[in-house]
Amino acid sequence: MKLAKYLKPYWYFAILAPLFMIGEVAMDLMQPKLMTKIVDNGIIGGLGVEYIIKIGSLMLMLAILGGVFGIGTAIFASNAAQRFGNDLRNDVFKKVMGLSLEQTDKFTTGSLVTRLTNDINIIQDLVAMALRMFVRSPMMFIGGIVMCLSLDVNFGRVLLISLPLQVILIFIMLRVAAPLFSKVQTKLDKVNSVVQENVTGARVVKAYVREEYEIERFDVANTELKNINLKVQRIMAMISPVMMLIMNGSVIAIIYIGGMQVEPGNMLPGAVMGAITYITQILMSLMMVSMMFQTISRAAASAKRVIEVLNSDAVICDGEYRSEENGRAGSVEMKNVSFRYPGTKGRPVLDNINLKINPGEFVAVIGATGSGKTSLVNLITRFYDADEGEVLVDGVNVQDYDLHDLRSKIAFVLQKSELFSETVAENIRWGREDATDEEVIEASKTAQAHEFISSFNKGYDTMIAEKGASLSGGQKQRLAIARALIRKPEILIFDDSTSALDLATEAKLRSALAENMKDTTIIMIAQRIASIRNADRIAVIENGVITAFAPHDELMKTSEAYRDIYSSQQKMGGENNG
Repeated sequence: MKLAKYLKPYWYFAILAPLFMIGEVAMDLMQPKLMTKIVDNGIIGGLGVEYIIKIGSLMLMLAILGGVFGIGTAIFASNAAQRFGNDLRNDVFKKVMGLSLEQTDKFTTGSLVTRLTNDINIIQDLVAMALRMFVRSPMMFIGGIVMCLSLDVNFGRVLLISLPLQVILIFIMLRVAAPLFSKVQTKLDKVNSVVQENVTGARVVKAYVREEYEIERFDVANTELKNINLKVQRIMAMISPVMMLIMNGSVIAIIYIGGMQVEPGNMLPGAVMGAITYITQILMSLMMVSMMFQTISRAAASAKRVIEVLNSDAVICDGEYRSEENGRAGSVEMKNVSFRYPGTKGRPVLDNINLKINPGEFVAVIGATGSGKTSLVNLITRFYDADEGEVLVDGVNVQDYDLHDLRSKIAFVLQKSELFSETVAENIRWGREDATDEEVIEASKTAQAHEFISSFNKGYDTMIAEKGASLSGGQKQRLAIARALIRKPEILIFDDSTSALDLATEAKLRSALAENMKDTTIIMIAQRIASIRNADRIAVIENGVITAFAPHDELMKTSEAYRDIYSSQQKMGGENNG
């Protein structure tokens, strides 16, 4: 099994737990035999109180020793299971971090959360149970049969009837229930997805007064989970009472057979008492087996889902090229690049793109919504790979780069500013972990963020609420820009990431960038011509095709699409303060 390797480093715990369980079961199996001696020899045989105290003391000592073995088993099994779960969860999380955007979208966020938490917990519980019950149940079962038959072989007739009945019952129940466990996890995925969407999109839900709709959507997903769980539980709930019925019937049969043997003096009452206890232990061990198989069935469904993640080789794979040999540059070139998102058909999002950006150049990209602007820059960082053509950074195909090396050259300020529940300084240092306080402040000043950060009570040590909920849209964007700037990248990409800034603040930002990032290649996607008119060159993209690529003044003469954008924004006052 693929997951068994996660238990190997803790083999000593995995061995000690069953060994201690053997000791515990051995102590349990000896108790009925000793009780038989007390009844038959001490009470009926007339050996007296001294004999009863002697055997009773031995029983107490064995019970204490069994308790010690039991505690040891629990400690070792828990250590093995917890460490197994910790390592597995770390590996699955690392794998998730290495998945491409395409693969993350395929699994969905809710499903990945379920797999990392609930599914691994179920597998971890199986490991803990296996290290205990896989020894206890068979040993109790076999040992109980041997000890029971040692009292009187006639008791075997009861076992010949009761054991097959229990085995058949377990088989039928699990055959019906096993397929439902996968459905339970799928329904749990849906619940987690709805919760995740509503927690992250709480403001949108409230803004559109859709609380009732979302509550109903959650209720539907939650009800489906409840129904499938109840269906499973109803099936499993039938096992226990039927098994108890078989067990009690077996006890009655033992008393009947034993009574017939005791009356003519062929058997002593103590043997009947011992046989009842052994029969109970044997049948209880089978009930434990049924519980184990239930856990195994559920864990098998969860293991399949976890292994699916572990087996998902990243679509975007590392190359071997490292750029240290060439030093700093920052050129970007696209040759005959075409791209469509995985699983889509029809016209490509980008169609035969040819583009060359020189080191240190400020290039802008403008176009209508859905024209392919974001898709264009996503190919530079290899969030996706082009279907046709080549994307080159510093003259090297991005597919040949070591991913870490490629992305270390680039700082990307996304459309949506993602911040973390850490201090302001720690969020900025995401760009470069070893940045000094002075560098953090310098990057913040360039990003026009220093002033509002300084107004906070704790300044750069102020904690940011989850996803930046405590900040305005403009503040979040400026922190995200500071995080990119502190990296001092060769290539700086703005994906419409100044949209929440007023034109005056944006003008100050552009001025600071021009002064402090002279050697950095800047690629800026924008909706407002006011944001980009001073760019060295502007690419106009229409329906995935670059129709013009020139400075603002030239585009005003040669590009009808650019003039249309300019005219529409001028009518709305979009050029003010430009």
